[in-house]
Amino acid sequence: MKKWLSALLLLASFNVMADPQLGTDFDRTAQAIPKDTPNKIEVIELFWYGCGHCYHMDPLLEAWVKKLPSDVVFKRIPGLPQPAWAPMAKAFYALEDLKLSAKLHTALFDAIHKEKDLNPTDEAAAINWIAKKGGLDKARVEATFKSFSMNNRLNQAANVFRASGATGVPTLIIDGQFATMSTAGGNEATLRTADYIIANLRAEKAKAASSAKK
Repeated sequence: MKKWLSALLLLASFNVMADPQLGTDFDRTAQAIPKDTPNKIEVIELFWYGCGHCYHMDPLLEAWVKKLPSDVVFKRIPGLPQPAWAPMAKAFYALEDLKLSAKLHTALFDAIHKEKDLNPTDEAAAINWIAKKGGLDKARVEATFKSFSMNNRLNQAANVFRASGATGVPTLIIDGQFATMSTAGGNEATLRTADYIIANLRAEKAKAASSAKK
């Protein structure tokens, strides 16, 4: 009986300690990040196609997103802390513009990390790859990479990365207020942390809505 009680107390202690901690597993963003959907909880993934951790996170994240409640929305923004990451940021936005994201998002990750036939810092190679895999004229893809709107989005991506306070990728930004820490326990732990933050934000919103009705 004593052994059983000791094990139960140890498990209870572990569960208490298991809650993600501010400053260890996640932190407040350096600046508040405006949301596209103010009436919902917004989750942003900062990622880079050249990042191995992001590659392994992607299938986990895809499954996780499918289970999000209706008041939570998800989007990706390419991480852009340095110029060397710009070719893949352009590739991400080009896939969006050319309506190829669903077809080539995972394939682009695979080309870099599985087939290892694409250098993520080589813009010309990225253009050629998208043109070939997307069945498009190279000039059309190249024009998308070099468009004025592309420069605007790269600037916005760089600003979001800076405002998040992120030190690496993948990082999840929750509701423009909190950012997971990329060194805190791996990809599955990152998703658990996001679940914890989302649950608390939803509880706060439900409480505020209930108080407003009184």
